[in-house]
Amino acid sequence: QVQLIASGGGLVQAGGSLRLSCAASGRTFVGYAVGWFRQAPGKEREFVAAHSWISGNAYLADSVKGRFTISRDNAKNTLYLQMNSLKPADTAVYYCAAGRDSSWGYESTGRYAYWGQGTQVTVSS
Repeated sequence: QVQLIASGGGLVQAGGSLRLSCAASGRTFVGYAVGWFRQAPGKEREFVAAHSWISGNAYLADSVKGRFTISRDNAKNTLYLQMNSLKPADTAVYYCAAGRDSSWGYESTGRYAYWGQGTQVTVSS
């Protein structure tokens, strides 16, 4: 069983930066794909970024490419999402997720068995 605790959200002005963290307990991220999703009020949860254990590749939604970076620290069992040049459209609850890496479906919520509790990101204009 993997437990994920997300943190780092907050209120920031447009153009600002935040770094989200997601700490895992219960086991390590070895062999797991990890990702970030977000959900704005009245909208479905959407893919933001993912990182593959198998390939080491990062995958980003088109809406955040060039602004967000996903990374992981395996020694600390922690996943990060660095968010720069934030826009009001980035306002949402951000969720971290983890699941066994099978080299597919990184953008799908069904790919991930474990989810963090969410952290609110609010970007003011």
